[in-house]
Amino acid sequence: MPAILLSTLNARYFHSSLGLRYLLANMGKLQANTAIREFIITQRPLDIAETLLADEPRIVGFGVYVWNVAETTQVVALLRRVRPDLVIVLGGPEVSHEWEEQPIVQLADHVITGPADLAFARLCQRLLADDPPVEKVIAAELPPLGRLTPPYRFYSDEDIAHRLIYVEASRGCPFKCAFCLSALDKTAWPFPLEPFLAELGTLYDRGVRHFKFVDRTFNLDAGVGARILDFFLERLDERLFLHFELIPDRLPEALKERIVRFPPGALQFEIGIQTFNPAVQALISRRQDNRKTVENLIWLHRHSHAHLHADLIVGLPGEDLASFAAGFDRLVALDPHEIQVGILKRLRGAPISRHTAAFDCRYNPQPPYNLLCSALLDFATMRRLERFARYWDLIGNSGRFRHARPLLLGDEPFRRFMALSDWLFAATGQSHQFALERLFDLLDRGLVEALGVAESAAREALAADYRTGGAKGCPEFLRTAHPTRTRPIIGSPQAATRQARHRTVDG
Repeated sequence: MPAILLSTLNARYFHSSLGLRYLLANMGKLQANTAIREFIITQRPLDIAETLLADEPRIVGFGVYVWNVAETTQVVALLRRVRPDLVIVLGGPEVSHEWEEQPIVQLADHVITGPADLAFARLCQRLLADDPPVEKVIAAELPPLGRLTPPYRFYSDEDIAHRLIYVEASRGCPFKCAFCLSALDKTAWPFPLEPFLAELGTLYDRGVRHFKFVDRTFNLDAGVGARILDFFLERLDERLFLHFELIPDRLPEALKERIVRFPPGALQFEIGIQTFNPAVQALISRRQDNRKTVENLIWLHRHSHAHLHADLIVGLPGEDLASFAAGFDRLVALDPHEIQVGILKRLRGAPISRHTAAFDCRYNPQPPYNLLCSALLDFATMRRLERFARYWDLIGNSGRFRHARPLLLGDEPFRRFMALSDWLFAATGQSHQFALERLFDLLDRGLVEALGVAESAAREALAADYRTGGAKGCPEFLRTAHPTRTRPIIGSPQAATRQARHRTVDG
């Protein structure tokens, strides 16, 4: 039975915690007496508590994040009630700032703020020696990265077979974007490159083909980025998939030369645009050359096979609806494969709070602390924009509607898609859990009623999208368009087949 458990609640099963594996790798002599127990946020807190207590641990350390703090608080409360003697240690970004009044912190014995890679092991040594520190909150400093034992051997064979494998070539960020916790970093720190490449080689030899780099600034150092890309170019495999976060206005020739050599399906770039408004960029301390950003997106779209995922944020201080709409239209014109429309969040400790009073920003008091309204965007408008973001992800980012897309967006993408979004909510009262066939039927109506598209054009485009998407059912609009096609009788084998396909498009 391990005396120490490292635990967290991931958002989904296929996620894995890189942080827990760093802690385990750096436990020193206590490593043999330490184990990882990962869960997902949809599991019942009672079941999680039961699993943890079955190991009869003396110490449990939890990684706490904005997406799991509510559920983790319930688990910790149960553990505290059932096992008052259990020592509970918290760490992670959610409890590293503004922790004084957090319920989960009040329930815990100790909190480590900042990077706990080495601090957690030191704390456990004292706890097991019956020499606990007097202070409840322990501030950890970032250790020299070369001193850290790499975590990658603690990805199990099951992880490699079924979960995302996260890696990092650097930590930190030199930029000061006010909405991001990385604004608190002094700079970016690289891991020693040769040992890191050796770890990648071991993972590759074990069968890893999907690598998700968590670096905030992968392309900050072009030389390091080029070496990492060379590593994978030497090992090209039809199953290889690499995810990188890119600074949008930095794409030197050394990286371009290598990017063009990757085949389709091998590269995904997450590109944080956030806003095109220079005044808003200045207000939130975001250094971004919009001209170079546009040039780089155009180059990537024309000359590479990379999947381009671009981010925009709704509700930034100083950005009204017209400004966001202009930025959205500009980004749509650049045609990335996905546009992630996110709602501004006031993460604990993030410098965005300095604008709260000036712009009357009012945030949800519960996670994820999303903006509810401000002086520039009232509550009703924010709700519309949240639905816009959800419907866009469902329709615009799904890849299912390539033929219908020009009809949906026309020359005014934001205005038209907002009109469709308003219509969809008025017609359904929901923004989640749409069956695929129903979504097609709704778009058939929405294109005509909300956007004024000719019925024949709407049905022709949607029929082409339905066929090319590989779906085997028959939505209502296709049955109406082809009256000779009869609906299956309830209870027949046809009906059973259609019921099986009546799945929701959002899981």
